[in-house]
Amino acid sequence: MKELKRIYILLLLFTVTSWAQQTPAIKQTGEITLTGGTAHIGNGEVIENSLIFIKDGKITDVLDATTTKRALLGEVIDISGQHVYPGFIALDTTLGLVEIEAVRATEDQDEIGEYNPHVQAIIAYNAESKVVESMRPNGVLIAQTVPQGGTISGTSSMVQLDAWNWEDAVIERGDGIHLNWPNSFRRGRWWMGEDPGYSPNKNYKDDVADIEAFITQSKAYNAGDESLKNLPYAAMQEMLSGNENLYIHVDGEKEIMDVLAFKEKMNIPNIVLVGAYRGYKVADKIAAAKVPVILARVHSLPEADDDDYDISYKMGKTLIDAGVLVALGNSGEFWQARNIPFYAGELTAFGLSFDNALKLITSNAAKITGIDKTAGTLEAGKDATLFVSTGNALEMMGNNVTRAMVQGREISLETHQTELWKRYMEKYSRTE
Repeated sequence: MKELKRIYILLLLFTVTSWAQQTPAIKQTGEITLTGGTAHIGNGEVIENSLIFIKDGKITDVLDATTTKRALLGEVIDISGQHVYPGFIALDTTLGLVEIEAVRATEDQDEIGEYNPHVQAIIAYNAESKVVESMRPNGVLIAQTVPQGGTISGTSSMVQLDAWNWEDAVIERGDGIHLNWPNSFRRGRWWMGEDPGYSPNKNYKDDVADIEAFITQSKAYNAGDESLKNLPYAAMQEMLSGNENLYIHVDGEKEIMDVLAFKEKMNIPNIVLVGAYRGYKVADKIAAAKVPVILARVHSLPEADDDDYDISYKMGKTLIDAGVLVALGNSGEFWQARNIPFYAGELTAFGLSFDNALKLITSNAAKITGIDKTAGTLEAGKDATLFVSTGNALEMMGNNVTRAMVQGREISLETHQTELWKRYMEKYSRTE
């Protein structure tokens, strides 16, 4: 009996230890002052010797300590020699919706049907995902969780990555509806004896007409008549009134031009292009239409044989130079979202300035998704969602996060991966 009791206690301790890092931090109260760090505000401004004041989870002031003398308040944390950034924002992810790709029971990213604007990904978001916690040691503290599949996949939401459940995680519930634009070319179905190459999609015009018909029907829907309740049409009303974005996942040059024409024809207030692989060819048209772009994952191979090998690295600068508001996305991936600071950093080797690269995953991402009043930059009045790194957080060697805060709460940086790293480092450091 004593042996069984000992085993039970060990199992209990192991369970508590394994999940301890998932416990969200306690709500921050009182005042905190971060002193001496190089503050990268996120809007292009850098303060070499900064003072950051935090109270009750909000930033109350960000000052230059070299030119301003002010009393330090509350808990004083010296971060001299380190860098402080706003929490990085990962867009276009299935984070929290998928745990293990090979295990179907852990996937909850799509629903049956073609038109599902009423399906909200946030309901399926798993705040206790081990993948979610693995984002935080790289400074990724906010994410957009996006549904997949169908013509209209559903509605995405913005979440912070230190929460008990999806209700606690929400920063912006329903930031936009996601529409997958049809392709004007299609690949042949080899399993049906068709040529596996590309050929014109004969149904392209009909597919676009179906989307326009759905939008028209949604506009005609009388939301006040409860006797005729239609969930898909009702879910479109916030987007049609301009309170939500319509994220259109589209890549081809012709398709992008068709989307811009669709925006005018259907009078859609806020459209965002997602992916926009050929967007660099019509960058001036996108800029003139004042349509933002969320680029695909930078680590993507060229789609055509005659594409430049570095096309995914160059298109960001091309769009920005044309005047397009650009952010980086993750092509609907989940665990790769932890690498988004490095995607941004790699663009600096292809002509993009460091400040503009940083904006892609901070202020620009916040502006596009509508959370810029509370996130995206280190400014007074915004949430104290930030992190401190010993080096340049856009470089793998420099991204060494020493502390991180979500809404002022100092969060744990321990993950399943860091536990394994410590375990095996101890193993190989032992002397026989």
